[in-house]
Amino acid sequence: MFEKNIFLIGPMGSGKSTVGRQLAQFLKMDFYDSDQEIEKRTGANIAWVFDIEGESGFRRREKKVISDLTKKNKIVLSTGGGSIISLSSRNFLITRGIIIYLKTTVEKQLLRTKLDKNRPLLTNLYQSDKYILEKLANERNPIYQSISEITINTDHDNVKTIVYKILKILRLKYDIKDIF
Repeated sequence: MFEKNIFLIGPMGSGKSTVGRQLAQFLKMDFYDSDQEIEKRTGANIAWVFDIEGESGFRRREKKVISDLTKKNKIVLSTGGGSIISLSSRNFLITRGIIIYLKTTVEKQLLRTKLDKNRPLLTNLYQSDKYILEKLANERNPIYQSISEITINTDHDNVKTIVYKILKILRLKYDIKDIF
């Protein structure tokens, strides 16, 4: 089967966790979500970590988790949307696996995140979610694009189709016969 680590990057609401779980299941690999791992290690949810330690404290924890998880073998890792801010985290991802950028529009992000109350960056009382997501997209999308080997747009396809597209690209790009 497939022997390399797969790291999913992209903005919140792009489908990293959902796609990652199904991709890992299909490839018979272990799945990890960096945000869930932070919650597991701290015993608190992400919003609480942000409230108590601020974004800088959260990013320190995130960098440690990404360092630890990317050392594992044959995993699918869903990263937090801002994980690529850290140069160290970017280097861990670049040197330890295949990076797949799940790309989405701000409009889709708004639809997908509107009911999720565990998004600390979207709890600003003074700025709209749309403004915040557009600002983050302008800052982060060029980084996602620059470090990824594969880009998949998640706006118009269901999860199974997205997973199929990833598998097809992996099969062609890495000449793997036994993916499907």
